[in-house]
Amino acid sequence: MSSTVYLAQRDFYSGLSCHRLTNGGFYILQCGDPKGDGTGGPGYSYGPIENAPEDNVYKAGTIAMARQSDNANSQGSQFFIVYEDTTIPTDSAGGYTVLGTVTSGLAELKSQVADKGVQGGGTNGKPAVTTKIDSFTLQ
Repeated sequence: MSSTVYLAQRDFYSGLSCHRLTNGGFYILQCGDPKGDGTGGPGYSYGPIENAPEDNVYKAGTIAMARQSDNANSQGSQFFIVYEDTTIPTDSAGGYTVLGTVTSGLAELKSQVADKGVQGGGTNGKPAVTTKIDSFTLQ
């Protein structure tokens, strides 16, 4: 969590796009990559995984850190917002670090971004609606 606070205080997230939307039984919007393609980060990574739900159910509104499969120490700046309750199975590293919850705007995210789908159709890819982070605050 302290890494996310550090990045937010330095406006790291301002102007970044959300590069991944999933909508096929797995409902997340992934953001926080300075490259905009899922390969970027802050120049460092960290772990371990913290606050992951024991039942693997990430409730709508959950904000959690993205990471590489099977690598608990690969968290950086990318995070995902769960917009509908989603079960995300653990892998050999565990679950995903939960940072907190969306306090407002989840319905708008769903209707204005998620419901518009993925570019070119499909269930996993760049959102059809360009989505940028204007500001990022933690309370």
